[in-house]
Amino acid sequence: MIVIPAGSFTMGSPQTEAGHDETEEPQHLVTIGKSFAVAKYEVTYADWDACVKSGGCNGYKPNDYGLADANKVPVLNVNWDDAKAYVAWLTLVTGKSYRLLSEAEYEYAARAGTTTAYPWGDDIGKNNADCNGCGSQWDDERPAPVGSFPPNKFGLYDMVGNVFEWVEDCWHANYTNAPKDGSPWLTESGGNCDTRVVRGGSWDVTPDHLRSANRSWNASVERVNLLGFRVARTLAAGAGAITVAPGVR
Repeated sequence: MIVIPAGSFTMGSPQTEAGHDETEEPQHLVTIGKSFAVAKYEVTYADWDACVKSGGCNGYKPNDYGLADANKVPVLNVNWDDAKAYVAWLTLVTGKSYRLLSEAEYEYAARAGTTTAYPWGDDIGKNNADCNGCGSQWDDERPAPVGSFPPNKFGLYDMVGNVFEWVEDCWHANYTNAPKDGSPWLTESGGNCDTRVVRGGSWDVTPDHLRSANRSWNASVERVNLLGFRVARTLAAGAGAITVAPGVR
């Protein structure tokens, strides 16, 4: 887990950004008033197996496609409820407040203080991530083992590319009336909680879907091979060192 400092950032993208979509409007200032923690990596099959072996995650075993390195690969074929089951289990076994990121927290953590299209600059470059056109050995074939690419400036890996990631928010088609404090947008007014926001892009999408501002959605009940998640943690005052359960990244 990496502690992310409190701060402000401009969420969304300008119309001049290549790949810009109207769902990323209007740009707006978001102020996150308290630090929080984010997992360095996406939850892997090994992490998920630890949950199942201890009686959590409803005993569900997602398809790993026979990947020889599956224990190091982001867990796939988990829906939003599965992700919530995992964070509930992690909270139970650690006594700490684990959860999913809000959409605003995700973009803030992905940008890591940058204002460029990608966390590393305005061009996709080569071998910075796993996507269809990223120049990696896994492009458009499969997800890469977590941590295969350089981290962003906060020390987080694969915040763009590899797999889309579930966040807490219900889907809204734009940012009109979106929260400005970093909290998840849960109201169905003008939105749809049967679909949830997913962030970050994946191994089979084009580079424009990896932009820090890019937004997408998926039906909350659907399990697909492009979509996983990572955990966040609410930090209590004077929380001290961050710990995780044995066998859990």
